[in-house]
Amino acid sequence: MKWKHLDIIAFDTETTGLDPFAGDRIIEVGLVKLRIDDAGEVIGREDLSRLVNPGMPIPKKITDITGISDDDVAGAPSFPELAQEIATWFEGSVAVAHNFPFDHAFFTQEFDRAGVMWQEPLAAIDTVDVSIKMFPDARSHKLGDLAKRLSVPLENAHRATDDAAACGYCFAKLVARHGVDDELQALLDWAGAIGRPPEDGPLGIDEYGNSIFLEGPHSGEPVGQFPLHLAWMEKARTKGAHGWAFRYPESTRAWIRRWLNVRGSGRARQNPKSFRSQDWVIDPCIADSRRT
Repeated sequence: MKWKHLDIIAFDTETTGLDPFAGDRIIEVGLVKLRIDDAGEVIGREDLSRLVNPGMPIPKKITDITGISDDDVAGAPSFPELAQEIATWFEGSVAVAHNFPFDHAFFTQEFDRAGVMWQEPLAAIDTVDVSIKMFPDARSHKLGDLAKRLSVPLENAHRATDDAAACGYCFAKLVARHGVDDELQALLDWAGAIGRPPEDGPLGIDEYGNSIFLEGPHSGEPVGQFPLHLAWMEKARTKGAHGWAFRYPESTRAWIRRWLNVRGSGRARQNPKSFRSQDWVIDPCIADSRRT
C-alpha cells in the first residue's frame, strides 16, 4: 500500500492531568490534516480545533500552562458530543503524535465513555521515537526542541492545534529529509511504528479497523485490552517431533514486539537512571504536583 496519498492526521490533546485511567479528562483537541506530495512536501492543510467541557474543574496549574480556564470550557461541548466527528478524521489515515501513547490513551478512554468506536489508523507514528532514532545524541526530544532543530515554528506551545501542527510538520520534514519510500511498510520500518497486523497469523482487523485476536481466550477482543496475552504469544512455543518451536510465525511475533514497545511503554526516557518528569518528555510544571 502507498501512503503518501493518504491523509496525515497530526493530533494533540490538552488535559486536566496526566492520568486518563484515574479520571483526568480532555479539555482541548487539535487535529491537523496534512497532505504531502511524492517528495514529502506539505501541499495541503485542514484543522479541527475544539475546546471540550471535561465535566470537572481544570486545575490551576493546567490553566497556567495552557491558558484554558473553566470559563473557557463552560459553554463548550462535552467529548461525547464531538466523538463521532473526531473519530471520522482517523479513518484510513496515517496518524502522528508526539508521545503517541499519551494522547492515544486519553482518546481511548474518552471514546469508551462516549460509546463510539475509534478506528485505528493505518499507521501510528510517534515523533518522539522518530526523534530519538534520527537524533540519538540530542539532549532533549521534547516537541519544542525537535521543532527548533528542524526550524518548524511553534508559537503557542501547550495549545492542542499548534502542538499538533508542529508535530505534523516535523514529521513531514523528517520524511522528506530521509527520502522515505512511498510503501507503507517502509514508513513503518523507518519510524518504528505500528501498522495493521500481518494476515498470516492469529491477529486480524475488525469492522472498525481495530486490531483483534482471532483465536484463543480473547478471540474477537481488541489486542490493546490484553497486552499480557500478547507478550505470551510473542514467546509461546510448542513441542514437536524436532523439539521446541515458536507457536506463531515470525511476522506475527515481530508485530507484537513493535506493538509492546510502542503502545506498552508510553515514554521517551532519556536517562535510564532518572525518573524525573522531563526524562519522560513531560514538562515538569505539569507532572510535579508541588508546583502551582
